Amino acid sequence: MKAFLLAAGLGTRLQPFTLHHPKALAMVNGKTLLQRNIEYLQGHGIKEVIVNVHHFADQIIDDVNEKKGWGSTITISDETDAVLETGGGLKKAAWYFEGEENFVVMNVDMLTDMPLSQMIQQHQIKNPLATLAITDRVSSRYFLFTTDNRLCGWRNTATMEEKGAVLGYTTIQKQTLQQKAFSGIHVINTQIFNHIQQEGKFSLVDVYMSLCAENTIEGFNHSDSLLIDVGRPESILKAETIFR
Repeated sequence: MKAFLLAAGLGTRLQPFTLHHPKALAMVNGKTLLQRNIEYLQGHGIKEVIVNVHHFADQIIDDVNEKKGWGSTITISDETDAVLETGGGLKKAAWYFEGEENFVVMNVDMLTDMPLSQMIQQHQIKNPLATLAITDRVSSRYFLFTTDNRLCGWRNTATMEEKGAVLGYTTIQKQTLQQKAFSGIHVINTQIFNHIQQEGKFSLVDVYMSLCAENTIEGFNHSDSLLIDVGRPESILKAETIFR
């Protein structure tokens, strides 16, 4: 199986570090976020990875080459002309997954000990279009799932904006839905490339919202795992107390 590491973001929350470096090269106990996630994927048997780059792309490319991919085969998807967000970035990299049945996508700034192999196994057994890593943690933005674990929408609880199939639900139907926070990790069937209609710069969340009414997208709850969004300087300090 192959994987896609999303590393093209500007990382504005990590300033001042990201004024001069990409967020993928932020250090946690002597290892960059990029290295940690390459090694995390290796721990689950994945050693072929494509990484998208935009912000200080040359620094990521140089680090990958210098470290010889930390033992993995790393391919670069160059978005230096324009950052394409998660969906656009994946569509640009679609060629990399030709001949594969499924693949993993994850954000480079998420650190976790989630049992990815179990998530992959669930995905292979149940065979949805995508499986999304989720937890019960508090957030302002949630994916919405039916009682049988099927994605049906997205909700911003601060603004009460909703997207997806849930827009057609009655108030009673909405009361049965489960709100889950997304962990930025996906296992996706390559058939998704036959369904993506968006062009240019767009989010994978928008792709899921446009597809969830007619296609099965499920959740993998890993609330008992460690998970840190290393998006702010203070979260690096927290990560250093957990990830050695």
